Amino acid sequence: MPEEKPDDLESVRAEKLRRIEALGIDPWGHRFDDHASIASVRSREPEAAQPGAEIPGPRVRVAGRVMLRRVQGNVHFLELRDWTGRIQVFVGKKQVGPEAWALAKELDLSDLLGIDGTLGFTKTGELTVFAESLTFLGKSLLPPPEKWHGLTDVEARSRMRYLDLFSNPESLQTFLGRSKIVSAIRRTLESRGFVEIEGPTMQSIAGGAAARPFTTHHNALDIDLYLRIALELHLKRLLVGGMERVFELGRVYRNEGISRKHNPEFTMMEAYQAYGDYHSMMDLTEAILCGAIDAVDGNYARTIHVGSEGEIAPVTVDFTPPWPRRTYHELVREHAGVDPTDPVAVKAKAESLGLQTAGKDPVVILGELFEESVEDRLTGPVFVIDYPAPLCPLTKRKAGHPEVAERFELFVLGMELANAYTELNDPNLQEQLFRQQLAGLPEDESMAKMDDDFIKALKHAMPPAGGLGIGIDRLCMLLLDRPSIRDVILFPLLRPQGQGSGGG
Repeated sequence: MPEEKPDDLESVRAEKLRRIEALGIDPWGHRFDDHASIASVRSREPEAAQPGAEIPGPRVRVAGRVMLRRVQGNVHFLELRDWTGRIQVFVGKKQVGPEAWALAKELDLSDLLGIDGTLGFTKTGELTVFAESLTFLGKSLLPPPEKWHGLTDVEARSRMRYLDLFSNPESLQTFLGRSKIVSAIRRTLESRGFVEIEGPTMQSIAGGAAARPFTTHHNALDIDLYLRIALELHLKRLLVGGMERVFELGRVYRNEGISRKHNPEFTMMEAYQAYGDYHSMMDLTEAILCGAIDAVDGNYARTIHVGSEGEIAPVTVDFTPPWPRRTYHELVREHAGVDPTDPVAVKAKAESLGLQTAGKDPVVILGELFEESVEDRLTGPVFVIDYPAPLCPLTKRKAGHPEVAERFELFVLGMELANAYTELNDPNLQEQLFRQQLAGLPEDESMAKMDDDFIKALKHAMPPAGGLGIGIDRLCMLLLDRPSIRDVILFPLLRPQGQGSGGG
């Protein structure tokens, strides 16, 4: 018998749609009140009736998608799945009556169905809803992914997330886990007196980070605007205004490449605390991540799979606080084997590793040496603190050590998860550093224009403060053990179909 083509399967389903309508049933369904989640029904297992029991089990009402279907004469066994789990459904011709049985014969995989029945066990010991009535809730006109293997192609899963979610339960759990993480972050911040705000996503100046912005045009004002690349500068304005603990959790946009760790549209959390510093932010970071772990599963010794495809290995990372705090310079000494204050030695070491040094500032070379020699060795979690000041133009200098910036980055498995500063609130120094940074930048780079209003705000006195930024997508990758940022973004940016791969 020749295999049916997708077009043939679609035409078969279209014919079933017509037959369902001929039965007087609306194939698109109506509200189905008072149904319980499948997980809550499964939790009633101790109440379920045993095979042959005179008293039936408790009455239950469930709804979900038909994922499996086996026909044995006058009995259909279905697997019904909702976003909390799956359960077997027994549909017997004698038990549901002729009208419901006629409907049952027209069912396809992926159809949406409501069941009223009783909870019990089959002779093989399977917890089952024994259907008494069926309510049709939605017809699937296209076949689902291959029933045993689901949707496995990585790009297809990202492109057709709706199929990925209902055919791959682990993907659904990943995104439910992400929701728990985001909710936990908000709870932690609110419990510490932070208030959530919403800053503008379109800005006349793209500031707060060094990145290429997306540009758009406002027709009524006839001006170019930029999609924000960071949340920072507007949150700091609020510190000036007297909002002492503020945070924003929202999307930012950077017109850059796509990779396993990068998506042009991603989610950031930034928080600012008046009268704090970077030590305050370390304590806050530990609280945020520990709260997120508690929300997911409470397991602080987490197994995380790292490596490229074909060479993935499990690594256990212990998130039990407190986490180590290591200075930037001592890590360079330890892992690169050079004195970070000796530019000649740093340059020689960088060149020995194949890094290009010609025409580069010594501090830039040091930064690239750190990335090459140190980052991948930071299994973590570890706070890297006290960065070279020229790398951190928005950061307060360490008292008595103007060459050192009070900044930290949190690293886990070589990946930066959080970035924090003791914020610079000296408007004159801030303006001077901005102008130094602007010198020589190309026009398409962010911060190629001075944000004069921000400097003006600082001149009204911003309190000393600590500031923190956490990349939510990378955090979710880590805590949910997913190999790519696309696995934790519901709708990542992809190339249009037919234009090649959507990125790493």
